[in-house]
Amino acid sequence: MTLILGVLGGMGPAATVDFLAKLQALTPTNREQDHIRTIVDINPQVPDFNDPLAKPGPVLAEMAGALQGAGAQVMAIACNTAHTYADLISRSSGLPLIDMITTASVAARDTGARRAGVLGSRTALKLYREYLAAQGMGLVTLEPDRQAVFMDLVQKIKGGDRSREVRAEMAALTADLAAGGAETIIAGCTEVPLVVEAGVTRLPFIDSSETLARRCVAVCLGLEPLPA
Repeated sequence: MTLILGVLGGMGPAATVDFLAKLQALTPTNREQDHIRTIVDINPQVPDFNDPLAKPGPVLAEMAGALQGAGAQVMAIACNTAHTYADLISRSSGLPLIDMITTASVAARDTGARRAGVLGSRTALKLYREYLAAQGMGLVTLEPDRQAVFMDLVQKIKGGDRSREVRAEMAALTADLAAGGAETIIAGCTEVPLVVEAGVTRLPFIDSSETLARRCVAVCLGLEPLPA
């Protein structure tokens, strides 16, 4: 039996839609009914993770509980930074969580790299440092001024800007990580794949949204065990 997937999204909406498109494309099907039933909450009103006074945790917990009540049997979060609240979300829903950061970190390890450069928020970078260390890997981050550029770009993408200028600047940031010693690049923010494709860098490129979608398919179809 195929499991019903619950998705916490809206952070931001375009990135969630991109994740859902990848989920559909990666599902092996011969007919419409072979696709995974997916219950999604796209909620752009989740308080800003980058605001130190905001309290997104209770909102995410309420969303997770509602997805479980609607029939979800396993959970995914289409946002790297939101994984700060992964434990709270799992407790609130009572459902196993397919962890995006774990999945992307394992994919980075499987490239054979020893150091991964990550494009992500400061909060997401803290998580990646821990999760990559568990895979025996080091983390390469942007210099503070370039991290500020990255966050400005993310806000532009969230506002709908996917211009040539935004794409070029994001590509330049991946080059910064490579110059800093990264041997693979992780798109540790789901807005990044909206403007960057694997061919932009000579290094292996890990799209955290795509790796999550791939693992969701495997878990929901029973090809991989449920996460603990």
